[in-house]
Amino acid sequence: MGARSEPGSPTGRSSVRLGTMATGSLTAGFLVFPDLTQLDLTGPYEVLCRAPGVRVVLVGTRPGPIRSEWGLLLGTDCTLDEAPPLDLLCVPGGVGVNALLADDPVLDFVARRGAAAEWVTSVCTGALVLGAAGLLRGYRATTHWLSMDLLAEFGATPVEARVVHDRNRITGGGITAGVDFGLALVGELRGRETAERIQLMMEYAPQPPFEAGSPGQAPASLVHTVREDRARVQEERRARIRDAVRRRPLR
Repeated sequence: MGARSEPGSPTGRSSVRLGTMATGSLTAGFLVFPDLTQLDLTGPYEVLCRAPGVRVVLVGTRPGPIRSEWGLLLGTDCTLDEAPPLDLLCVPGGVGVNALLADDPVLDFVARRGAAAEWVTSVCTGALVLGAAGLLRGYRATTHWLSMDLLAEFGATPVEARVVHDRNRITGGGITAGVDFGLALVGELRGRETAERIQLMMEYAPQPPFEAGSPGQAPASLVHTVREDRARVQEERRARIRDAVRRRPLR
């Protein structure tokens, strides 16, 4: 596979692209579960489906359709037991991550398929599922800003960035970062020109109407309000992570 950079390197990126993935066909599996954040899934899905030679499979934690956090019904292609071999595994995030942290059959699937995949990826709090499955120990990773500190519970190094690439792990930040993540991933799999062509076709040139898209930009009072709004979910998440670490000691 060639030389890989270590977690402590300046970029944390592979020094070479995985050659077998640069031109050959591949299967990317996205985990679909109740109460996920649909844009965590549909953002990178929209990007990857446009990449040549990439087959995207929606793997449901139960038979579909599955309802997202805000009620959107999502179809699935298969269940965990029916999933084909995956070259790339991607776990989106959302409030439904809390239930997955206590779901050992799902975590076993993620651990097993992640160990076999060439690429192990996530968007938003999907990184916590990778962590609970033992796939982020010793890796740099990112997630939604509200859950950034929780990555350390799994032996990962939290990095505040839209996309973090460490060897064959690529993690995206909160929700909208899934599009950035998807484009970065296509750049690795199919080259920059292909990624730029997809970006142009999608007319992805963000110009947000407000400067409140990160804790560093938003007024402190707004950050406090959002933290308060999500306090119950975060408290439950922290407890479930600690329980997951007790049940599934990091190796």
